[in-house]
Amino acid sequence: MSEIGVLVVEDELVAANAHLAYVERVPGFAMRGMAHDGAEAIRQLAEPSSGIDLVLLDLYLPDINGLAVVRAMHTAGHRADVIAVTSARDLEIVRAAVSLGIVQYLLKPFTFAALRDKLQRYAAYRQQIGGAVAGSQQDVDLVLARLRGSDSNSLPKGMSRQSLDAVIAILRPSTENLSATEVAIMLGASRVTARRYLEHLADSAIVVRRSRYGSAGRPEVEYQWIGH
Repeated sequence: MSEIGVLVVEDELVAANAHLAYVERVPGFAMRGMAHDGAEAIRQLAEPSSGIDLVLLDLYLPDINGLAVVRAMHTAGHRADVIAVTSARDLEIVRAAVSLGIVQYLLKPFTFAALRDKLQRYAAYRQQIGGAVAGSQQDVDLVLARLRGSDSNSLPKGMSRQSLDAVIAILRPSTENLSATEVAIMLGASRVTARRYLEHLADSAIVVRRSRYGSAGRPEVEYQWIGH
């Protein structure tokens, strides 16, 4: 597979240079450009010979919001994928990012190892989907799970792919957000076990946590599927 061309979009010069240095340390990736605002990013993406396959995009830019950059990419027909590299922790922003097709979300500050993991997963995802045809829904789910960090090779000790698939099968088609207790009942397992798998999916950005407020006591955490 040819090198994956990367555009770094980051308004802080020190951070931009750090991201550039990180990318250049990961085999299979090559820098194609750097932009410090949204307008420059859109201009570089519009160049026919840009060779940009992936955008590392800060969502807080000095001229326009990073999500507006993604919308402009879609309007122009640019098919580069986007990894959000940002300090934005608002779950509504995360949800908006997912709805626009942003493939991964990396919170600042982060280490080289954290970015390397995202890039390596993205490279494996591109290699797996290149010219392939999915034989089943499970094949599609597995590809996306590997991209977002929940493949069987990365499961924490004591967790199984079979149990994770069972939790996904409960949560994915649900029209309502579910708590760990509700998932445990449907799974036929303990609440602690169900919560562990749900938290793993939340950490992998496949589900989001929300607070469910009842009539009394502490709010209960519920989980909503956002993976495709």
